[in-house]
Formats: sequence, structure tokens, C-alpha cells
Amino acid sequence: MSEARGADDPKGLIAEAYRIEGISEAECRSIFLDWALSLPSDASEVIPKLLEHRPPDHPMSRVLREGMGEPARRGRRGGWQGRRRS
Repeated sequence: MSEARGADDPKGLIAEAYRIEGISEAECRSIFLDWALSLPSDASEVIPKLLEHRPPDHPMSRVLREGMGEPARRGRRGGWQGRRRS
């Protein structure tokens, strides 16, 4: 299991999350957000590499798998064009 920092985990955040015993999924989400914002490229391209040698039942693995999915589409939030005209 390679835990060295590199282009895929420049701050070592993901590797550190796997070392924290008893880490919660909420804590993993917070770490994931910090990690994703620090990447110069799209996170969905890097996540499969990070998951290759990690335990599948770890909370960070679940968060990473969710991170590979498409973001939820949200409907219109309003505005003058969204209002009904009488």
C-alpha cells in the first residue's frame, strides 16, 4: 500500500484518513472536500487510483466512491423568469 504523497494526494490527506482509527464518514467527507479543492485536475480521474489498494469497507472508500458519481442535478432556484405570468 503506497502512502507516499504525490500528484494524486499532494497533502497526504487521503492517506492520513486511512490511518485514523475510528474515523467517521462525516470526517471523511470534510477531508475529501479539502483534498478535492487542492487538486489541479478533476478528482474523478484520480479517485480510481486512490481506491486500488484500499479497504473497501473503510468510510473514506465509501466517500471516494460517492465522489466518482455525477453531482445531483438541482432544479431551478427561482428568479423572475421562473414565475408564472398571469
